[in-house]
Amino acid sequence: MAKPLKEFLEACESLGTLRLIVTSSAAVLEARGKVEKIFYAELAKGKYANMHTEGFEFHLNMDLIKQVKFETGEAKRGNFTTYAIRFLDEKQESALSLFLQWGKPGEYEPGQVEAWQALRDEYGEMWETAPVVL
Repeated sequence: MAKPLKEFLEACESLGTLRLIVTSSAAVLEARGKVEKIFYAELAKGKYANMHTEGFEFHLNMDLIKQVKFETGEAKRGNFTTYAIRFLDEKQESALSLFLQWGKPGEYEPGQVEAWQALRDEYGEMWETAPVVL
């Protein structure tokens, strides 16, 4: 069953500090911050979720996100589990990744892993997005 992306993005506020990662064919951009104070706009290109922080601006065309997937993995440096949420496009390629951000390797903010697990339990390990309604 498809689920609303807008509500999910707002629920991501519970995750605390994240590493937001966007990859293109030529670059990778990583920004550290929290998902908070999201506002929405409908443009000719689609319906956008937006966020302005002191360090970066974020604009996600929600119409292009077709699936959301929760993943765990092993850190590339260090021996600890990583927790990610991938926002997939129509080709099932990652348009955006949200990783729980650690302070020291493997040390997450209090309640952060539990919040990630609660969202995964509520939404499912992988789910389809419903058409966006603003």
